[in-house]
Amino acid sequence: MSVKIRKSLVATALVGAFAFASSNVIADPLNDVQKAGQTIQKAAVKSQTKIDNVYGQTQELIAEYRSIVDETELMKVYNDHVARLVADQNASIASFDRQIATIDNTKQNVVPLMYRMIDTLEQFIKADVPFNLETRLGRVERLREIMASASVTTSEKFRQVLEAYTVETAYSSAVTASQGTLDVDGRSINVDIGRLGRITYVAQSFDLKHAWVWDNNTKQWKELGEEYLKPVKEVIRMARKQATLELVKLPIFGAE
Repeated sequence: MSVKIRKSLVATALVGAFAFASSNVIADPLNDVQKAGQTIQKAAVKSQTKIDNVYGQTQELIAEYRSIVDETELMKVYNDHVARLVADQNASIASFDRQIATIDNTKQNVVPLMYRMIDTLEQFIKADVPFNLETRLGRVERLREIMASASVTTSEKFRQVLEAYTVETAYSSAVTASQGTLDVDGRSINVDIGRLGRITYVAQSFDLKHAWVWDNNTKQWKELGEEYLKPVKEVIRMARKQATLELVKLPIFGAE
């Protein structure tokens, strides 16, 4: 091999060695850059994760805050409502206290009133058409017994007095029929009796040949003429619901 050729080979070898050395020198900084980039990227991901977590926690806190604000508003409205209820209850309690304070005076006024009402009821029954007389006067006597009973409250006594008045009021619109006897000229006659409220109180013999109407002025039965036999019969039939209610011509004697 010539000297020239060997020099060329040596030069080539040196250039290759230099190039290899140069490539190693360049490669190390690139690796560092890549590693640094990866580190930065990982740090950025961690930072973003932390940011996301903080944001999520912040949203939860905001939602919780809003919920608390809403609950506070509801509680305020409810508390105002309860306050109004308490005020109304306090007013009711004060009213009850005033009523309790005057209950003794009320009893003192009500008891004499009930006695007057019972006396008035008895007087009315005795002045009225004498239907169901025994039952009605018996009701008055029971009221007197109740008034003398310590086991019956004042309110219950008053209720029963009012109930007796209600029963008497109902008689004014009742239509009834019954049977009984009349004493006429010393004779006892079996009769049908019909009543339309307190307007008409009539009787008719079973043989339909005689009829009477109660004269409340004289407190006696007054015999009617033959022209009233059929109307009295119709009144009794209407009272027994054997005929429809209709107008009939009869003399009327009511309580004064």
